[in-house]
Amino acid sequence: MTPMTGRAGRLRAGREQGMTTAEYAVGTVAACGFGGLLYKILTSPEVASMIKNLIERALSITF
Repeated sequence: MTPMTGRAGRLRAGREQGMTTAEYAVGTVAACGFGGLLYKILTSPEVASMIKNLIERALSITF
């Protein structure tokens, strides 16, 4: 398939460039939201207690 030339090609290239930027923006917002959610989960007292207990059990194992 050959690339479009002329006005139609320029218009199409401009739209695709804008869509790519919008896709990056949506991806960035989604990644920030996921990061915030993960931070809240990992810093909650329940999860901190579970991680502490897991580490204590792992360190108390004798070989």
